[in-house]
This record gives sequence, C-alpha cells and structure tokens, in this order.
Amino acid sequence: MAGRFCGHSDPDLSNDGYQQLSEIVTQVKRWPLSAIYASDLKRAAQTAQAIASLLDLPVQLRPSLREIYFGDWEGRSWGEIEAADPAFAASWLKAYPHNTPPGGETFHDFEQRVRDELAALAVLLDGDVAAAVTHAGFIRTALSLISGMPIGSIANLDYGSVTELRLVQQKWKVEEK
Repeated sequence: MAGRFCGHSDPDLSNDGYQQLSEIVTQVKRWPLSAIYASDLKRAAQTAQAIASLLDLPVQLRPSLREIYFGDWEGRSWGEIEAADPAFAASWLKAYPHNTPPGGETFHDFEQRVRDELAALAVLLDGDVAAAVTHAGFIRTALSLISGMPIGSIANLDYGSVTELRLVQQKWKVEEK
C-alpha cells in the first residue's frame, strides 16, 4: 500500500519493511527490554514479533498505538483524493492536521488517544525498559505533545526508524542521539 493512506488499513509489512527489520532489531537490542508493546495492526505487530523472537519476550498488542484513522481515504492515493474533491483536498492541506478526512478520526481525538496511551505506558513501565512499535503519525503526535511544538514543525519520520523516549519523574523526554 505504498503511496496510499494506510491508517487503520491492515496490510502485511511491506518488502521494504522486512528489509529494515535487521537494522531495527540491531538498534533495539542495545536496551535491556522487559516488555514489547505494539499496535494491533499487522505491519507493527510483525515488526514487534521480529524483536520479540530475538529476545524471547511476548508481544503485547495495544490498539491505542494505532495510526490515525483516515476514514474514506483509507487505501487511497493522494492523487485519487485530489481528483475526487480538489477543494477539500486543498483545504485539508492548508488546515493540516485540523481538517478531518470524511469518516475519519479527528486530530483532536487522535491526539487525546496518543496522550492517554503515553500515560498508560508510563504506568505499565514502572521503571522498566520497553519497546513500543507504532506508526509515524502516532510518534510525530507523541513528539509534539512531549516537546510542546506544533505537529507541523515535527519532522517526518522514516519508516523503520527508532525514536527513544525516556520517562523522567513521570514525564516523557525525547532522547537526543
């Protein structure tokens, strides 16, 4: 589904994703993980399983780690969306992320879900080190919430990248590389 909106759509991990697994596992195994959490969507769960199998840990699926839901745009390319409704496509870009695709999850609701999941993970960790395998939109939103910067100023993430967060006095911090 490369080049298509793939929020809650549930394709398998892509060939590129499978090729990135060894690098992801190499990066993640430097930490003494005690738990692995993942979105319940296949592409995240399959990535988490690759990590888990190396470390002999179970994957705990968490639907709240899912990407934003794009509604009627799921599985469609930007070109298809623009062709179907050029005026709305233009207004969506201009108001990003505050315009909701038809039938989709509002950014406000998504942001609240990310906030709630960060709080839940903070409780679950209780001082332990864990991996959470999620999606680019979730990570960018988390980084926006943690840093206080608008999401539009958060750089796009490469698929298969690793972002390190640290919990300090019950407050998330972004670890600089």
